[in-house]
Amino acid sequence: MTTTVRVPEERSARVPAEQRGPGRDRDSVRLLVSCGTEVSHHAFVELPRRLRAGDLLIVNTSATLAAAVDGRIGHARVVVHFSTRGDDGRWAVELRDPDGRGTTRARAGGPAGTEVRLAGDVRLVLEEPLTSYGSRLWWGRVSEPDVLGLLRRHGRPIRYSYTQRDQPLSAYQTVFALPSADGSGSGSAEMPSAARPFTARLVAELVSRGVQFAPITLHTGVASAEAHEPPYPERYEVPEASARLINAARAGEGRILAVGTTAVRAVESAVDAGGVVRARKGWTDLVVTPERGVRVVDGLLTGLHEPEASHLLMLEAIAGRAAIERSYGEALSGLYLWHEFGDVHLILPEKGPHAERCSSNYL
Repeated sequence: MTTTVRVPEERSARVPAEQRGPGRDRDSVRLLVSCGTEVSHHAFVELPRRLRAGDLLIVNTSATLAAAVDGRIGHARVVVHFSTRGDDGRWAVELRDPDGRGTTRARAGGPAGTEVRLAGDVRLVLEEPLTSYGSRLWWGRVSEPDVLGLLRRHGRPIRYSYTQRDQPLSAYQTVFALPSADGSGSGSAEMPSAARPFTARLVAELVSRGVQFAPITLHTGVASAEAHEPPYPERYEVPEASARLINAARAGEGRILAVGTTAVRAVESAVDAGGVVRARKGWTDLVVTPERGVRVVDGLLTGLHEPEASHLLMLEAIAGRAAIERSYGEALSGLYLWHEFGDVHLILPEKGPHAERCSSNYL
């Protein structure tokens, strides 16, 4: 556990920001800004004034899948969460039990040979656990080769118990989402949610102020809502053009700010021993911790994570434990909202070649 704070249930964002009142949009969330242990409170629409010309935002272009599908094991109803597509055509899946409220609860994985009947007479057969340290996710083989088509026809976005109701898939797509360009037909089982508050209007304002964007792709799998397991391998790509942008910004006065922990994981997986970001794609099993540190990013825009979440180790690697403890204490006392529809946290560098006085970030 990284921080001692506890998040009350009422601090979970139950619906998207644009549904909380008339005249609201995705960017109608709050922005907690921290620079070391100095913390300030803002609206997300103020983000352009917290950045400066030459800053570069690394954004994840992975689109969110309708990854939850109803099924049956014998006469028992289950929900299958399609997490990650393997190179051999199998899918890493999580089986969940319906809870009667439109969401699900944890279910023991396996055993091998378990057959799940899906819509359209499609069969899913579990073969082996995804990892040796847990049995939540299993590799399974689907009788329907077009799994993406199955998800489009019968799937819905994964929904967790803290949300109020089902949302359309469009509510889980960010403004940066693009169709998969790697030929795998992959996408993210869960939205790269740090980018959700961005609107086309806000992106245009950032560009007009000289802020640049470097697109990368990391297809996120199904998080462990109960066990908070460490991240497992995920498919990623850092294109050549983005690698050049990042290296140029690092050589200049710009700060490298990742939008989301997924962007950090991808770009930190593409840096060589000399500190140069290279065009790379494939699978990454990198876990960013304070011991490993970060070699590329100066700061991070991210959602608010639960105290047990492994993502907090990444935040500590970027900002240090004291800064994260202080920020999360401020978020709790300031009644910020957690999770994918909630408020966001901008971590700016306090030290290093691209840092400046924390109070002088306005343009």
